[in-house]
Amino acid sequence: MNLTNTQQNHRLGKSVVFLGYEDPLGKVLRGTALSLNVFTAAALGLFVKHRDTAIVKANNRALSYTLLISLTFCFLCSLLFIGRPNTASCILRQTTFGVVFTVAVSTVLAKTITVVLAFKVTAPGRRMRQWLVSGVSNSIIPICSLIQIILCAVWLGTSPPFIDTDAHLEHGHIIIVCNKGSLTAFYCVLGYLGSLALLSFTVAFLARNLPDAFNEAKFLTFSMLVFCSVWVTFLPVYHSTKGKVMVAVEVFSIFSSVGLLGCIFAPKYYIILVRADRHFFALVQIYSRSNKPS
Repeated sequence: MNLTNTQQNHRLGKSVVFLGYEDPLGKVLRGTALSLNVFTAAALGLFVKHRDTAIVKANNRALSYTLLISLTFCFLCSLLFIGRPNTASCILRQTTFGVVFTVAVSTVLAKTITVVLAFKVTAPGRRMRQWLVSGVSNSIIPICSLIQIILCAVWLGTSPPFIDTDAHLEHGHIIIVCNKGSLTAFYCVLGYLGSLALLSFTVAFLARNLPDAFNEAKFLTFSMLVFCSVWVTFLPVYHSTKGKVMVAVEVFSIFSSVGLLGCIFAPKYYIILVRADRHFFALVQIYSRSNKPS
């Protein structure tokens, strides 16, 4: 908004409204985001500290670190949605959200495929063993993320988000919002993210009946079920709200990633902190099944 428009708004007696840090709702969202970020960082520190334990080794340390780091950035990017919008924040909030969430969901997909490959290998000469040894599942993350980055680049190159105002939504107020620019590009980014989440859920669901000694697939299935459920309800709620309430809905949808943190990592923290005696037992069970001769 330029200086002339600002002066005109003051003469008309209209106040500028946005989801600020001092707003009660903004304070709640900011506090929640920072708390979740602290929890995730602590979880990452715990995993790094116990990196040589059986439960951490068995759950692919590299993918676990990647997922925890991406979840940390997910919670941090919600802060971009709070405060007075400007051109930079309008662009960063959408692109950062899309890319960071894609990294998180593609990491879950990579973990799920790793679990499936580990328990489908029964003979040394099987091709799937070669896939597992070569770490082909790890290539899923850069490939999926690159596709999302390309979609975001096209979005920014054609019709990027920009600052917009709405003087008719609330009487006596001018609402400052971030216009999505190209709605087609916005829904392409969301659609791609949703497709990855659905694929991750489908693969994990099909692998849910793996041996009980290694029920990682069940945790992955439940985490993606929570994630997908939130996003299915997000779209109708998002379209039925306006102004700063719409921004709050977007932030709450970002908090849905707490399902990934709780469902995937909480059982492991329980074993690490409470049932440390089960580390060796879990390792023996996992390797005895994955290296079972044909």
